[in-house]
Amino acid sequence: MSARCQVTGAEPGFGKSVSHSHRRTNRRWDPNLQRKEYFVPSLGRTVTLTVSARGIKTIDRQGIESVVARIRARGESI
Repeated sequence: MSARCQVTGAEPGFGKSVSHSHRRTNRRWDPNLQRKEYFVPSLGRTVTLTVSARGIKTIDRQGIESVVARIRARGESI
């Protein structure tokens, strides 16, 4: 499973870690992903989504119905 939020599309960021001696090594900043179950009344079942913390706040604001409709419009299966 990829490190990608199904709601916001947040993906890992890549860059360099810089030590005190200024040596640079590769690193990545992963999004804060959680697996959450939501009950969707229009589907009559629960759906499990991989969402970031910002995605959870988006669902709280807009509602699970509109978010699921947007995900399905993109062609993603739930």
